[in-house]
Amino acid sequence: MTDVGAPEPLTLNVYCRLTVAVTDPQVLTDHAVADLRAADIDWAAEEDDLETAVADLRNDVVVSLASLVDISRLVEGVPGVAAKGGLCWAEPGPPREAVWRAE
Repeated sequence: MTDVGAPEPLTLNVYCRLTVAVTDPQVLTDHAVADLRAADIDWAAEEDDLETAVADLRNDVVVSLASLVDISRLVEGVPGVAAKGGLCWAEPGPPREAVWRAE
């Protein structure tokens, strides 16, 4: 029997939309700020400093919400699956029309 090695990994994409209702923007921004302060960020290597980043979160509930979303957790703990990157953002208002729809 010959060992042909590990098969090439499959690249899959996950598409979803999550609508959230923010009933207390202050609590949301406080949570985002706390997460930012607890993060292991080398601020010397960043364009902004910590206080500027905190002000950005406090001034924009949409940015605060987006900062809390960790899409890599979708596959966390699933054997043989690793998040390789992604893109996630938040927008105010009603949902956009879908660019692609499942048939």
